[in-house]
Amino acid sequence: MIEKLKMNEVGYLRSKFLPPSTVFIQGRLRHPFRFYSNKNGTVCAIICEVPLRMEGLYNIASTILDWAQSKGTKEVVILDGVASDEHDEKIFCAAEEDLCRIMSEKGISMISQGFITGIPGSILNECIMRKIRAITLLVKASHISPDPLAAATLIDAVNKVYGTGIDASDLRSESEKIGIEFKELSEKYKEHRQADSGMYM
Repeated sequence: MIEKLKMNEVGYLRSKFLPPSTVFIQGRLRHPFRFYSNKNGTVCAIICEVPLRMEGLYNIASTILDWAQSKGTKEVVILDGVASDEHDEKIFCAAEEDLCRIMSEKGISMISQGFITGIPGSILNECIMRKIRAITLLVKASHISPDPLAAATLIDAVNKVYGTGIDASDLRSESEKIGIEFKELSEKYKEHRQADSGMYM
């Protein structure tokens, strides 16, 4: 999404609740918790590539929403995966009533009940208190390694709802290659991700 919408990095989040680590992409060092924006400032993407300490989730979510409100944000969309043995290309949502109705019209099923924890749950809860429209789009995704097909399904859902026109064909055609490249990295922090799983159904 960041690449296809030609977003640029506009900031990062620094916190004592982040582990002392950095990431590198194609040899370039990057902060693990980054903020991106398109040229017009109408779409922002936030990505975190390390597990967060549970006791810091409230502070981190509050900081993100403080920043979002200062930029005039009206709606927040959380893209997330539910750990599963295999991806089935189905997309689900959880949102307030009016958004659930819109999602249903787009062919996206509502989850009847459950709870969301971790940073996704913290951000969604903060949105409710601040009266910012919020929704989470969910797919079943591999709990063993990165799942490009699940990511492509999420992008297709975003295109359906928001008309972004993002081409996800690269994710589908190179899913095996992408999976192999990130398998080793994924295995190193799989245990942390499982301990901080975001969605329970």
